[in-house]
Amino acid sequence: VLHSLRYLEVAVSEPSPGIPQFMILGYLDGIPFARCDSERGRAEPLTQWIKDGVEPGYWDGQTQLCERRQHVAARNLEIVRDRYNQSRDLHTWLRVYGCDLLSDGSVRGSRRDGYNGQDFISFDLRSRRFVATDRAAEVSRRCWEDENVAEEWTNFLEHQCLEWLQEYIGYGQKELDRKEPPDVHVSGKEEYGMLVLSCHAYGFYPNAIAVNWMKGDEIRDQETEWGGVVPNSDGTFHTWARIEVWPEDWEQYRCRVEHPGMSEPGIFAWEPTSGRILTVVVAVSITAIIILIALIGFIVWKRQSG
Repeated sequence: VLHSLRYLEVAVSEPSPGIPQFMILGYLDGIPFARCDSERGRAEPLTQWIKDGVEPGYWDGQTQLCERRQHVAARNLEIVRDRYNQSRDLHTWLRVYGCDLLSDGSVRGSRRDGYNGQDFISFDLRSRRFVATDRAAEVSRRCWEDENVAEEWTNFLEHQCLEWLQEYIGYGQKELDRKEPPDVHVSGKEEYGMLVLSCHAYGFYPNAIAVNWMKGDEIRDQETEWGGVVPNSDGTFHTWARIEVWPEDWEQYRCRVEHPGMSEPGIFAWEPTSGRILTVVVAVSITAIIILIALIGFIVWKRQSG
């Protein structure tokens, strides 16, 4: 994927302070660049490059589009709630849609709708059909196919979305082409007799990154747990990977980080203080003693029972 454009729409049935009834966020290559919500009542830029690049009337047009999307989302929320025969409590409607520009020049588009945190219906651009997850969603699928909604979304994802993506790339090209290497920190923490090694990468751009734990020269992906690549407020990203190891083996483990901003992959090791090592060793020793005492007690109990 060379570049991506995504929109996130969220509607709630019971808004509260800080949680608007409706909100849209636009993301270019994973970076939030525009926002509109029902509390502010206007579409607003989130990056300087989009603020400087667009025409003065752009935000008025985006505000009108946001208002139309809000009415559609509120209506969808009511329809789906009634279809499940649910009460007027807190319910949520979520839609994620957008397009990717691939390295071969082709376009990949997607749309997914969710209700109360669960998948509801999605649109498959290749087959140009909606895919329902249950009977309630199947009703929507039939209605939308009768109304040629699939054709509308095909046109949007293949053409209009791509036009917007290329336009925004032009505004933010300098920002998007920058490369900021990650700041990597490795830490260790003893939990239940095991040592949890964590590798955190901060402040990198673009969001493409590989973080792997290695034991010796072998990558241990099956034992590794990863966090997502999450945007920061300054337009960079952060992520993490962690692994559980036996405390006595910690010196064999290294964190390998590969990123376009680095001239070559970096290898990072945990560097505990002497007190930290002593704490881990003592914890392991105490655990071993407890197990030994329990084993001796079990043997004595068995003999007495016999």
